[in-house]
Amino acid sequence: MQSASTVFLVRPAYFAFNAETALSNHFQQTLTGLDAAAVQARAFAEFDAAAATLRARGVRVLIFDDTPAPAKPDAVFPNNWLTLHPDGRVLLYPMCAPNRRPERRPDILAALGQQFAIREVIDLSGSEGQERFLEGTGSIIFDHEHRLAYAGLSARTDAGLFADVAARLGYRPVAFHATDARGHAIYHTNVMMCVGSGFAVVCLESLRDPAERAVVVEALTSTGHEIVDISLAQVARFAGNMLTLRPTAGGIELLVMSQSAHDALTPAQRHTLSGYAELLPLPIPTIETIGGGSARCMLAEVFLPAA
Repeated sequence: MQSASTVFLVRPAYFAFNAETALSNHFQQTLTGLDAAAVQARAFAEFDAAAATLRARGVRVLIFDDTPAPAKPDAVFPNNWLTLHPDGRVLLYPMCAPNRRPERRPDILAALGQQFAIREVIDLSGSEGQERFLEGTGSIIFDHEHRLAYAGLSARTDAGLFADVAARLGYRPVAFHATDARGHAIYHTNVMMCVGSGFAVVCLESLRDPAERAVVVEALTSTGHEIVDISLAQVARFAGNMLTLRPTAGGIELLVMSQSAHDALTPAQRHTLSGYAELLPLPIPTIETIGGGSARCMLAEVFLPAA
């Protein structure tokens, strides 16, 4: 099944501009005229409103509170440090920025293990010592229905680790290089790509190599996906950072994105996507501007079986 009906979020204890991640994340920006307290207050309010909206729309939302020490400015983006699979396996991922590594919390895994069946934990974090990184569903876009995995290679997405994870899970890997308008590698694949049931949002403009672009297009179209091609300007407003979720009571799927992403889409793109899912924009301007990640990054899907 492509879409989860349960997600977990981490309510931040400390949210701020992360200078360590800014080295490879060119989407991060500072907000002038706001002190640290005002930034945190805005981020906390945006988080709580987003979680409430998801719950109101029928998604099961589990919330874990961030621990105050050590300070973890990106704790609100838990999708980068683990994935939770329907066969009961959990993968823990190597993180590029040292100050993000404490986000991997055994207590969260233990709490999840009280509600879900965890059969095996595969810890890949040892690759950090080799300066090799792979940041969860930031790095990897899974097509669960067709068992394909897509990844844009970057400082945070190692080709060998990606191939290893795909092999462990029984997915066919599709690797490529994606760059922004300035020629920088796009730090996470989920900024420029989303795969849902029957559709895929992707920035083909970012795939500068014609052969790689052709491979991605063929993989998507051969599995029956209608491609919604977004521009680099839309990527800059997080229009590729989306995730489909299933309400627990059934019915039409939700396509979760930020308000900025929604507003960046053209009417024709919104019309096409609305044929597959109900668009659900979340206003999170402080989180996505300062954090350099958007709505999808806040959502860690729970595919684990019930305990």
